Amino acid sequence: MKTKTESQNAITLSPRACWKPATLLKLVLLLSCAVASASAGAPTAQVQPLLTKPLPNIPGKEATMLLVTYPPGSKDHAHRHNANAFVYVLEGSIVMQMKGEPKVTLHPGQTFYEGPKGVHLVGENASKTRPAKFVVLLVKDKGAPVLVPVAK
Repeated sequence: MKTKTESQNAITLSPRACWKPATLLKLVLLLSCAVASASAGAPTAQVQPLLTKPLPNIPGKEATMLLVTYPPGSKDHAHRHNANAFVYVLEGSIVMQMKGEPKVTLHPGQTFYEGPKGVHLVGENASKTRPAKFVVLLVKDKGAPVLVPVAK
């Protein structure tokens, strides 16, 4: 049973909230990256927006939470987030690499961080036979895109 305080702090996201202009822009950017991946022949990542919430104690910033599923063999193109990005692996294994850093393979329960100026060179499923799932929490400028493609 929830207490009054827990009920007041609970966040409910109505289906309409998912269609705000900023959310639509983010989805268009994510879909354009998915189309680019598809044209390269690799399976595309499935990105499900979970929540976008203004951060009142950090003026001009918001948090966005995403659930990402990499099908077997899925690979991202080089990109940046212009945000503090926190990754938590739920299932499967993923390979990540930031520019200037070594590749790392992450397993369920492991985390990864990307700084706002970092370039994400490698983001891929470590398996050719099993999907991988992870949650991404982005702390970014309000209304800024979730992902910005870059050239390697």
